[in-house]
This record gives sequence, C-alpha cells and structure tokens, in this order.
Amino acid sequence: MTTSSILGQFDLCADKTQFPDLDNGYYYPVDVRIRLFGDATRWAMVAELLGYGPRAGNLVDFMYRFGNCLTRGEPGFGGSLDRVDNMAEIDPDGAEVCAGGVPVVVRGTALTVGAGAGTPLQDLFRMLAPASRGLLLADEKELRAGIPSDLPELLRLDEWNQPEEFWDVRPSEHETFRMIAEVLESGDPTRYRPTLPANTHWSHWPDAGTL
Repeated sequence: MTTSSILGQFDLCADKTQFPDLDNGYYYPVDVRIRLFGDATRWAMVAELLGYGPRAGNLVDFMYRFGNCLTRGEPGFGGSLDRVDNMAEIDPDGAEVCAGGVPVVVRGTALTVGAGAGTPLQDLFRMLAPASRGLLLADEKELRAGIPSDLPELLRLDEWNQPEEFWDVRPSEHETFRMIAEVLESGDPTRYRPTLPANTHWSHWPDAGTL
C-alpha cells in the first residue's frame, strides 16, 4: 500500500470515467462528501455526489468506492441511491418544478422547505441540503456496503478542490488527491493540508445538469 499505488488506482478509474465528476451534464449538483478509511494494510475511499437528475426523476446519491479491500464490486462507480420518497407529490406534472405546500419525504422523514410553487427542483433540493445532510448522504450501513465494517475512519471531507476536467489533470497530478493518497498510506489525517480553495459547492459548477 503506497501513495503511488493508490494514485494509480485513481488514475485508472479516471481514465475509465469512473471517478467523481462534479461537472456531469445530466445532474444538478447539490452536495458532496469524501470519507477515508484505513489501517496498516488496507485502505478505502468513499466519495458521494448528491445531485438532482431530471431524467432519473429524483435526488440521487452517487457512490464511488476505491480501495484494496472492497467487499463487492470494482473500484469506481458503486451505484446510486434515490433519496426522495414522494416525487410524484412534489412534482405531479413532471414539470421539474415544485408544486408547493408539500414536504419533501426522505427515508420516511418529512422535511419542510421554504420553497414556493414553481421553484425549480434543483433549487428546492439545494435549499434542503445544508440542514439535512445526515438524511441525504449515506448512513453508516449504506456507506459500509462495499468496504469492511471494521476499517477505521481516518478523515471526512465535506469540501475540497476538484479539477474541472480529469482529461486535463489526472488525480495523481492534483493536490487534493495526492494528499488524500498520503493520508491513506500513512494513516495520518494531518497530511491533508490543502492550499487550494475549496470549489465543490454547487455554485462553482454552473453548467452541470444543463444537458
């Protein structure tokens, strides 16, 4: 388990378009998270991209898993989780706007959002996210679905600096993922000392979701 081998896996997945991409034209970005896990011989990274997909018709949590100890699947995209239980009530006409006066039900919990009728759904979900991250992002069972249950958590990132295009800058060439690899190799979360400003907030990706 070395920094170079970890970065090699990241690069290989990026080459296969199996690495988290915040500029996806099919989904409006809402929230993100990265969690790192490791011990003396094992490592894993789970990245979540939460976004509203008009074609999917839901708020979706996209899971990406990487590591040398995955318990299922291959490194890269690891599936998706629909988050909203009552989309038919929120947007009964399929117009991609909020009907108004209807709570957003997530995992059986009704969440009230101060959004009026006609609010675009991506704006509705973006309003919801800051106070409801615990419901919208993966819980422990969902998170551990593809990694060992006993693997200690090293670091959690709720924001970071992300390259605009992995075609131009591979993960191994970017500060964020080089430092992530160092944390995973060493088991030392203080190795993550970013100098670049975080840009994972949805406002930095205005073209995402517009296809």
